Amino acid sequence: MRTAFVAGLLLAAVGFAVAAPAADDDPNYWLSDIHGAKAVAWAKEQTAHSSAVLKADPRYAQDYADLLKSLDVPDRIPQGRIEHGMVYDFWQDAQHHRGLWRRTTVSDYANPEPHWQTLLDVDKLDAAEHANFVFGGAVCAPKSTLCLIHLSPGGGDAVTVREFDLKTRTFVKGGFTLPVAKLGAEYRDANIIYFWTDFGAGTRTTSSYPRIVKVWHRGTPIASAQTVFEAAPGDISARTRVFQGPYGTIALIEHQLTFFTADYLLLGKEGSQSKIAIPDTARLDGAIQGKLIFTLRDDWNGIAHGTLIALDPKNGKIATLYTPDAHSMVDGESIVAGRDAVYASIYTDVTGAVHAFRPSAKGWTDTTLALPQGGSTTVVTADPWSGAAQFTYESFLTPPTLYATDGIASPRAIKSQAPLFDASALTAEQFWVTSSDGTRVPYFLIHRKDRSGAVPTILYSYGGFELSLTPWYWDDGHRPLDAAQVWIAKGGALAVANIRGGGEFGPAWHNAALREHRQLAFDDFAAVARDLEARGVTTPAQLGIVGASNGGVLTTVTLTQHPELLGAVVSQRPLVDMLRYTRFGAGASWIGEYGDPDKPQDRAFIEKYSAYENVKPEVKYPPILFITETTDDRVTPVWARMMAAKMEAQGHDVLFNESAEGGHGPGSTNAAQAEMWALSYVFFKQTLGFKP
Repeated sequence: MRTAFVAGLLLAAVGFAVAAPAADDDPNYWLSDIHGAKAVAWAKEQTAHSSAVLKADPRYAQDYADLLKSLDVPDRIPQGRIEHGMVYDFWQDAQHHRGLWRRTTVSDYANPEPHWQTLLDVDKLDAAEHANFVFGGAVCAPKSTLCLIHLSPGGGDAVTVREFDLKTRTFVKGGFTLPVAKLGAEYRDANIIYFWTDFGAGTRTTSSYPRIVKVWHRGTPIASAQTVFEAAPGDISARTRVFQGPYGTIALIEHQLTFFTADYLLLGKEGSQSKIAIPDTARLDGAIQGKLIFTLRDDWNGIAHGTLIALDPKNGKIATLYTPDAHSMVDGESIVAGRDAVYASIYTDVTGAVHAFRPSAKGWTDTTLALPQGGSTTVVTADPWSGAAQFTYESFLTPPTLYATDGIASPRAIKSQAPLFDASALTAEQFWVTSSDGTRVPYFLIHRKDRSGAVPTILYSYGGFELSLTPWYWDDGHRPLDAAQVWIAKGGALAVANIRGGGEFGPAWHNAALREHRQLAFDDFAAVARDLEARGVTTPAQLGIVGASNGGVLTTVTLTQHPELLGAVVSQRPLVDMLRYTRFGAGASWIGEYGDPDKPQDRAFIEKYSAYENVKPEVKYPPILFITETTDDRVTPVWARMMAAKMEAQGHDVLFNESAEGGHGPGSTNAAQAEMWALSYVFFKQTLGFKP
């Protein structure tokens, strides 16, 4: 099996290698040869220079140590998935850099020191196979010991799938195995899987995702797998969504037409298909007792956009669970269906509560669970086979607490993380500012209570893809990590802007900044920056901005449009050149968000803001640090490289750092996350006049 796997890995690597860049008259376009020797050498040279500048600062070592300590704390709450009364968790710490996939019972999990059973030690796997796998999750067959393990070389979106036996804790010889690609797989039952992958030339969409779904029966060669659905090359992707519980199995084809639209087809065991009568803008959130849970992004048949509904696929009957008002939203990242209830986080003015929606013969009931107020609530997991469910509460200054219920009793706190810092001297406030078109935009400000006058301040936001920024404690590597310990407690401030393009007030808040309206997101961000300066919190020389991915669009556009407001910029894994963004990675899948630069009418509004086209040699810009990863196969490192090279050639103050692995994230290990944020904070300390 080892030989076959290596062969598959090599073939997949060839299939996903980025070809030499097409002809382009841009003098920096050679850097888009992602794995080319010349481009990689350039990236390494630039990274060595930035490391010398930043890591030589004595504050770097201290910040790195503090950040790593916060990630490796032993009392960090393991937040897993409950299935069949077992809690499955993936854990990383100082002794397990790549991590452990493990499990314990629900009752044992509630103990201070659970007796975890290690299922897969990724560090040992990597050492044995001389690999650099990053755990990408597992999908298990119902009432079985078999699971499909997803492993990513280097942490990118491309993964391999191997079948694993929970009983023997070994990979299944001759089991379901798929070579590395952008793919997915899940069980119909213990002997049948659906899978979607790169089947060769012409089988991926222009967005780089699979467009063909096949069904594979155990004991048969993969070549005999039958096609059950095929999307068009111009669509985004095709995959299955399988929900299982005491009610049986619901299998669906999810045919993604654009990033925000999809058709859903009910898939029979023998291959029959019937389209679900639901708008293609609706988002599928789960299933309970044979009913499908959707959130409506648009008004439909008298039901308002943003509403959470239940649909019976057998008869088409619809029940309304919750309709938000103009100040509230149903958090699409925190909706989980258990056996007896659908749990959802409902936010009002960007602070949350968890609601339990329970079906009954008389209709659905809505109960708000007794959890703390004023911060973020998250539905962590709900067992589709029992009443067990778990939730967290946290805020900017309150560490996470985990609450559990058996589905009947009120949630009780079973685990709390110890504070990472003394919050008694800190405060978190919410302010509102009026943007360019008169819309009021909220933002949070976290700082010392004894702040006197203007201080170095970091402003963070995202503003895209309906992603909401709700209060979080400082333990999240994708958002500013542990800022209280290394930044705020030492005298700095941090602001989090809930600009349009996000989902903080439902689909309408997101739609307001789509495509030709994108400038409004940038205007919102600039309005927050001005307000911070008008309030005396900071000054232009002391204000830094940070963002990642779509936040790379935000940070670089703000750099080029409002350099007078800024003292420094950190742009992590950034999307930058909006006239070429569809050429690499998953770029084509985001046309619904930004528009299509190959269409003249779209190009006209995109080129007005695209930072790569608007950066100028004669303008004085603040210093900028680009951070990216070679293995990022979603955004790719192309845009950070090209923007850094262009700005450097124009004579601007630029630093560039590219890690070898990590994918589209802050790193595959806690150490990598700590390094990325330590570089970011030290850069801000050097450029914003941070004294400590």
